[in-house]
Amino acid sequence: MRSHPLFQLILLRYREFIREPEALFWNFAFPLLLVAGLGIAFREQPPDIARVAVVTPQLAQSLRQDKQLVVDELSAEAALAALRAGKVTLIAEPGPSGEVVYRYDDTNPDARAARMLVDRAVQVAAGQTDPVVSTNALVREPGSRYIDFLVPGMIGMGLMNSGMWGLVFSIVDTRRRRLLKRIVATPMPRHYYLLSFLCWRLILLPLEVGIPLGFGVLVFGVPLRGSLLELAVWCLLGAFTFGSIGLLIASRAKTIEGASGIMNLVQLPMWIVSGVFFSADRFPAFAQPFIQALPLTALNAALRANMLRGESMLQMKQQAAALSVCLLVSFLAALKLFRWR
Repeated sequence: MRSHPLFQLILLRYREFIREPEALFWNFAFPLLLVAGLGIAFREQPPDIARVAVVTPQLAQSLRQDKQLVVDELSAEAALAALRAGKVTLIAEPGPSGEVVYRYDDTNPDARAARMLVDRAVQVAAGQTDPVVSTNALVREPGSRYIDFLVPGMIGMGLMNSGMWGLVFSIVDTRRRRLLKRIVATPMPRHYYLLSFLCWRLILLPLEVGIPLGFGVLVFGVPLRGSLLELAVWCLLGAFTFGSIGLLIASRAKTIEGASGIMNLVQLPMWIVSGVFFSADRFPAFAQPFIQALPLTALNAALRANMLRGESMLQMKQQAAALSVCLLVSFLAALKLFRWR
């Protein structure tokens, strides 16, 4: 068994991996640091206090009754300067006809929220009462938090990065040093060389997925509502898909610099639009067909559907089809274009 060519090639992958401390850091430590940092930054906490500026003592006295507002009483010039510097989100000042004028940036969500709080405080101070009594029932359900959205995206991004960077750099570097043709000149069947990368991905997959997933579940309480078996299938499909894309990139690249440029060209759009850190639905409707066809978009949507909503693979047929087509096309193209020399 130890003398089998495939075993020796897998052993070669292992030795290449552990001899690169950077690979260990970027594959295992960095995702944990990113999840921990963003999870702490967006942890459950009380609502932010809005800071606003007013230019008259009367308005200041009215607004200070609201505990969700911090009121700075400033001159008109100082208030405008504070708004421009981002020190306050809104200015309230009396208008020429006795009305209250609000100066704020309507594209800023914090400013819009401050406008509602300030206007409510002004109306209450003027004697307005609510015609309908209402109460708040606050819900902080696991699955609706930012950290719940983030962890599946980080798993998907990790599968993409490790599946492409590790495979491409290894093949291109071996070709650049003229070692690839020596390996192929041995009695080893050629397909064993490519199969060794697939087997190595299978060995690494439990660690690549299990570490960030376990960290998110144990530290932040990220829910796992779907089938663990189906979650494993999604991760396996994603790993093979990005591995096949990496194989396609490495099929002709002769230098590390050239391969890096191609990988950045492929990965950068998916980092931005595929819903890793924020929802892909934020982009315009005309771009959605392209975005939804991207393999990372499909993988992230499938992981979130499984983990957060407990949906089965049958309910995510579109995502499964997108990943399968990308896997098949990339792998067949790589086999057709691959150069050993």
